Amino acid sequence: MAVQSRTVQNKRDANGALTGKSGTVYDVNIKYNTPEGKKSYAKRGFATKKEATQHEAEMKVKLSNPSYSPVQSALGKMTVKEYMVEWLEIYGKVNLRPSTFESYKGIVRNHIDPNIGHVQLRDVTPAMLDDIFKKMYDKGLSQTSVRNTHRVLGVAFEGARKYRYIEHNPARDVLTKFGQPGKTPDPYTVQQMQQLMGHVSGTEWEFPVMLGGMYGLRMSEILGLRWQNVDMEKGTFAVVEQLPFRLPAGTTIVEQMAAVKGKGADNAGERVLPITDATRPYFERHILLQARQREHTANGCGTYYENNIVVAKANGAPHRRDQVSSNFGQMLRRSGFPYIRFHDLRHTAATNMHQLTGDFFTVGMILGHSLKGAGIQLGISTKLDAVTAQYVDVRLERKKEVLDAYHKVLHPKPKDEKQPKKPKKKSNDIEL
Repeated sequence: MAVQSRTVQNKRDANGALTGKSGTVYDVNIKYNTPEGKKSYAKRGFATKKEATQHEAEMKVKLSNPSYSPVQSALGKMTVKEYMVEWLEIYGKVNLRPSTFESYKGIVRNHIDPNIGHVQLRDVTPAMLDDIFKKMYDKGLSQTSVRNTHRVLGVAFEGARKYRYIEHNPARDVLTKFGQPGKTPDPYTVQQMQQLMGHVSGTEWEFPVMLGGMYGLRMSEILGLRWQNVDMEKGTFAVVEQLPFRLPAGTTIVEQMAAVKGKGADNAGERVLPITDATRPYFERHILLQARQREHTANGCGTYYENNIVVAKANGAPHRRDQVSSNFGQMLRRSGFPYIRFHDLRHTAATNMHQLTGDFFTVGMILGHSLKGAGIQLGISTKLDAVTAQYVDVRLERKKEVLDAYHKVLHPKPKDEKQPKKPKKKSNDIEL
């Protein structure tokens, strides 16, 4: 008989927790033929005979297919905690950005391990996961926190299913209804960006806000930009590295920058952006500012740390991302500006460039996004799945045209400024 019952002294409930009471559980044992000979399949511990019988029927159909590969029962016995360590090491370090990797580790440590870390991988049920989400809601955690936990569980268990550690992904069958995540602040309009640029003019916020709100650079890219990647003579700068994640407090020297998330499709394989006529004065003023800071530090007998970083502290040491983010929010509150995160300056640049030019491809190139990423940034469904891993090859001239369209709107010429007279057209000129 393929389904057999047995008595256990400590039966588990629907959530996988031990009840301390004896009871009957059901085991499924199936013998089947393969090209290599006879094999057997077993899964033990079903709470009801109905569940065991249903599983038996499903597995008989699957095992009759020669191409089907049953789960590796021995690996399914590892605990969720053991598997999550393995999964983060194999999947996380390769596929996730450092900040996302740390976020996943925190979710596993705070929400997954304490609740189901002791449960064998093969015994995890949707009901157990729903119980995790209920506990998180009961603690007053946000929709975003619960949703992110479900996402981590879903991706992790899908990996286990593909590796044939488990038969099904339990995260797919949860009953919890996830509410809408908190609304992302609206990006600033052109007029609001003009007001913000006017407010930060002449302060140390001027240059980082310009790079974030006018070019759409990520904060880590801004804080990791070095002068060696800025060419004032050619009028370009390359976004090829970023500040390492979670820089320790008190760091004064950065030995090596981290690689950026994505690169452009220029011939050099770099994301090269033009310094426009509107932004060149910002670069020039910032060069003078750093020269004064270096001189003041030397005159005060202090130490100036030569990291060659464009946006650095007065002594040349690197900024920390969390501190910049916090200070930016405080600056906006004190100044009466609508709340946005520093990262929303990137959304602002993307939205305004796209609204002014409609050039989806070039905006994505400037941002350093794939087509899919640019579509998400702008709220556009591209349906270009076949090319989401590629970048559109956009020449520097076109990037400059798109950036100029945005930067000139932010810096309109005064009305009383005299425009140079156009030369009279000769009779043999060809009008294009």
